[in-house]
Amino acid sequence: MFSKTRKSTGRNGLGLGLVVVAVLSATPAIPYSGEYFVTCRLDPNGDNFLALRECTGSGCDRIMKLPPDTFLLSMEPDTGSGWRDVIVLKGLQDESYSGPRGWVYDKYICPVIYK
Repeated sequence: MFSKTRKSTGRNGLGLGLVVVAVLSATPAIPYSGEYFVTCRLDPNGDNFLALRECTGSGCDRIMKLPPDTFLLSMEPDTGSGWRDVIVLKGLQDESYSGPRGWVYDKYICPVIYK
């Protein structure tokens, strides 16, 4: 009449508990809507352009030359790498997202500040 029972080691319960804690404590992802920039600090006595590149590095192929005062929309938050993924805009009112897309070195872009 006795039945054998298996003693639980608690491993499954601990794992499930960690998953529940992780899910409950995770902050919701906030969508990134982009930031507007303009090319700046270019040397008028030098090249006077910013290279839009295919990847993050000066050795990457250049897509195009961006002249001074070119408007850009960033596609990712700043990662601290020195490079930003951007779309070239025709102007601040351009919402087509159809311009060339590539990477720029962030030393030569300035945030657009609305007054």
